[in-house]
Amino acid sequence: MVEPNVKGRRLLSAEEMRAGVAEFIRRVTARNRLPLDYSVASLRVVDRIVDGLRSADAEQQAVARELFWLGAYAGEVFVRRAGAQWMDFDPAQRLLFGQVVGIRMPDGRVWNPIGKVAKRFESGPEESVQQMYFLMHGRVAAQRGRRPEAIA
Repeated sequence: MVEPNVKGRRLLSAEEMRAGVAEFIRRVTARNRLPLDYSVASLRVVDRIVDGLRSADAEQQAVARELFWLGAYAGEVFVRRAGAQWMDFDPAQRLLFGQVVGIRMPDGRVWNPIGKVAKRFESGPEESVQQMYFLMHGRVAAQRGRRPEAIA
């Protein structure tokens, strides 16, 4: 698997995020029985994992890889459940968000779930990934009998 934002390695593009997240989930759930099932409820699990890393007094640099992939997982939940799409940030967005990829909601708004996970690590519970989902503007409402990830 290509590692994100590591010296000497190429950065992931929006097109590579879904496959990268799937590999991360396969690797993580093979070792642990974490309920990372791409549900909105699983975003609370992300918050708790980040809190666990934070309470272990880990240096952010030491857990940067895990934080990136937890944020990417959150982004994939937004893609599947809220109608978002992965996007490559332009240079100005990269400077603003400190990331090369993010998500665009159906209404055109751009969000940075990877950065949100990093903020959760830095600041604690007031930066909830699950709350980010609930407060997002531009979500596609789930339609009865139709799976949200099927909405284009």
